[in-house]
Amino acid sequence: MSNPKPFGAAPKSKLERDPHPVDVYVGRQIATVRVQSNVSQAQLARSIGVSFQQLQKYESARNRVSASMIYEIGKSLGVPTSRFFEELQDSDESGRLNSHLPVDERIGFIASAEGRRLIEQLVQLPPRVRARISALIAAIG
Repeated sequence: MSNPKPFGAAPKSKLERDPHPVDVYVGRQIATVRVQSNVSQAQLARSIGVSFQQLQKYESARNRVSASMIYEIGKSLGVPTSRFFEELQDSDESGRLNSHLPVDERIGFIASAEGRRLIEQLVQLPPRVRARISALIAAIG
C-alpha cells in the first residue's frame, strides 16, 4: 500500500505554470532596450555574466529575472532599472495586476528564435535582394 507523502508538492495550477504578466512584460522590455541599443543577446549575456541561453530565458519569461540581475542589465545597457517597468498599469481594487499590459509584438517577434533566424538570413542577402523581399512583404501585408 502506498503512503502519500505529507509534504509532497501538489500539482501546479495553470496560473503557477504560466509566467506572470509582469515577468513577460519585463522580459520584453529587456529585449526592446537591448535591440534599441544595438546589442546582441550574446554581448549582453557576456556583459552581465550569464549564458546566452539564460538571457533568452529572461527575455521570454521562461525564467524570472532577479532584482540584482535587472540592475546589472540596466547598468550594462545604460538605462535605469525603472525603464524595464515603464507603462505597467497599477493593480485593481482586489490587488491583482491589470492584464492590459502594453505589448510590442514587433519586439517580441525580433526576440523570438524565428525572428532572429529570419533577420540573420536577411542580413546575409545583398542589399538589392533585401529591398525586393521587403517590397514583396509589404505588398503581401
